[in-house]
Amino acid sequence: MTTTVAAPLPATVPAVPGRDPRARTDAAVRTGATVLLWAGLALVTWWWATGGGLADLTAWGSGLESAGRLTGLLASDLLLVQVLLMARIPVLERAFGQDRLARLHRLTGFTSFDLMVGHVVLITWGYAAGELTRAPATFWELTTDYPGMLLAVAGTACLVIVVVTSVRAARRRLRYESWHLIHLYAYLGVGLALPHQLWTGQDFLASTARTVYWWGLWAAAAVAVLVWRIALPLTRSARHRLRVTSVVPEGDGVVSVYLTGRDLGHLPVEAGQFLTWRFLTGPGWTRAHPYSLSAAPDGRSLRITVKDSGDGSAALASLRPGTRALVEGPHGRLSARARTRPKVLLVGAGVGVAPLRALAEALPYAPGEATLLYRFTGRPLFESEFAVLAAERGLRVLLLPGHRRAPGSWLGAGTPPGDDAAVLRAWVPDVADRDVYVCGPEGWAHDVRRSAEAAGLPAARCHVESFGW
Repeated sequence: MTTTVAAPLPATVPAVPGRDPRARTDAAVRTGATVLLWAGLALVTWWWATGGGLADLTAWGSGLESAGRLTGLLASDLLLVQVLLMARIPVLERAFGQDRLARLHRLTGFTSFDLMVGHVVLITWGYAAGELTRAPATFWELTTDYPGMLLAVAGTACLVIVVVTSVRAARRRLRYESWHLIHLYAYLGVGLALPHQLWTGQDFLASTARTVYWWGLWAAAAVAVLVWRIALPLTRSARHRLRVTSVVPEGDGVVSVYLTGRDLGHLPVEAGQFLTWRFLTGPGWTRAHPYSLSAAPDGRSLRITVKDSGDGSAALASLRPGTRALVEGPHGRLSARARTRPKVLLVGAGVGVAPLRALAEALPYAPGEATLLYRFTGRPLFESEFAVLAAERGLRVLLLPGHRRAPGSWLGAGTPPGDDAAVLRAWVPDVADRDVYVCGPEGWAHDVRRSAEAAGLPAARCHVESFGW
């Protein structure tokens, strides 16, 4: 381990703010979104119960059918919530951050899928009067005779493909581009699976309030996708006309791409955030990749720093000046917006240090109030830039070379003995009184979070952006 000693800051540095005023707004959004989610589930359950759902449970055949209706209602609600979580709605992105939204999306997705499977099994079994031997024939009759059922079967098949490829073991075998393309079938699956309920389901049509609720939720999901996944990225890309100005090798398969454009001061991106990039280089331009800014945006140019990870990122090294870029975003909560304390700790691994480099430049802090722990193999990125930040801003930098010292540890070989939390407390005794920003591979970032919380850090003040997908 090598240490860069922080130098004193000039007396002109302004006082450091504490909590970002936007953090209170984000907390209110998180609370409101959670309340709306559970209120929606409670409402559809109430409608099911008051519509005879509970009474129907008294008999075997009608009970199966009633339970099938309830699981279908809950699955439909969560499927549409899942679409909203995937729609890149800015107010949710800012409040939750990508990592938390991804976890919620995954939990909601698997839960809605399980409920959907339960719906298909229970409703078919119920329509077969509770006789398993009649279930296959009944399923065929439902599929061929009921309005919208063929579409529902096709939609269910799409969702099965998405769920199977979302299992971690399957994801590791797929290239990012392949997984991302398959994942888009979730939109098609939802679009095909739900209309049969909107057209024929008694729980959707029993009252005006229910019809308005379900059509309103469906329309909100569709509009959110059209506006924030399609219209806004196209509008921003057309307005700012981002172009590559240069590509600079950083070593060890890492390059920095510098871009400029029009009116970049109005691109609402902050240090620490990432955008989804498409470079118009010919075949393959439709494949989007999430890359973080590695320098604080200054209104004139942007910089991203990318490692060749075998998922198309190697092509960035051959980008030519003038190449156009389409962007979606910005995304992520690894920014000043999440800050609640004057002191911060930045913890990065490998190319995950890129957004932390931008944060170290952009965040206000007094000498000694910002510390960077950077684990790497080979040559450290931005070594000279961190040295300048140490000298001019008072950033304390601890370089942690080497591979992980043991499974489950986020520390590099050669670090002092002791468990990870104890070592962290030795390096940063007041870690529990800081905001901690973490960026690195998914498993490694999880280990950092666990150690920080074991060292006394409240979970709400650990802000993680991982790049394992």
